[in-house]
Amino acid sequence: MLKHRIITALILAPLALAGIFGTEVQGFYWFVGVIVAIAAWEWARISGYEAQSLRVSYAVYVAIWLIFVRYIPAAPILYIGLIWWVIAIILVMRYPGTSRFWRQRSVKLAIGLLVLIPFWKAMLTLREAEMLVDQDLGVNLVILYALLVIWAADTGAYFAGRAYGKAKLAPAVSPGKSWAGAWGGLACTIALAVFAALYLNLNAIELIVITIITGILSIFGDLTESMFKREAGIKDSSSLLPGHGGVLDRIDSLTAAIPVLTALLYSAQWIAW
Repeated sequence: MLKHRIITALILAPLALAGIFGTEVQGFYWFVGVIVAIAAWEWARISGYEAQSLRVSYAVYVAIWLIFVRYIPAAPILYIGLIWWVIAIILVMRYPGTSRFWRQRSVKLAIGLLVLIPFWKAMLTLREAEMLVDQDLGVNLVILYALLVIWAADTGAYFAGRAYGKAKLAPAVSPGKSWAGAWGGLACTIALAVFAALYLNLNAIELIVITIITGILSIFGDLTESMFKREAGIKDSSSLLPGHGGVLDRIDSLTAAIPVLTALLYSAQWIAW
């Protein structure tokens, strides 16, 4: 399993970096669109649909939504996504009691739209955005920063959780995650924000606040998918990526972090579109 995990990571990492940072605008749209469509196919399984025809139909349905959303202003979609992730925190922390509100398969499919479409729109928005805070900073740097926030949160959570993780964060959803891990992850994201602010000469207070909120939501992006998988009785969203589960398992934190980060940067007038 470890061998498969390493091999898959060595293949996927350069492909992901090339798709995000090495493509023209149109290629970037297709790259992210394919990822979202595959994630939709996996979400249909999480929602309780095992038949391939139904899962593919949902993926096509989401892909049609992506084409439509391409021409809708970004702000309302991003703020809808932000509202959803605030609700998701409540659902996770109150699980399993809250499952009665979303246990129906049709409701879970609708939630899939709230998870995937704002992520898609945010990625496109960042690619087309204009940096207001510093014209010399490229928008790709924002995407890279979001990836670094998630990496910092995961790394800090891992080490702090192993050392001090007795009190569980959401034991009914993910017994392995602890409050110590969450605090450790946030501490690492704050350190990242301070370093970035000093190195790039940015407003440290604003960046720290934006980073903390993004870090918190990245944690709950992961926990939200775990909650739906636990309800469905499955470990991974699919077996597409040997040793890593499915595509959705790899982007669950991003689906929350990217829309939230984009909305916050827009609200703080760091970017415009």
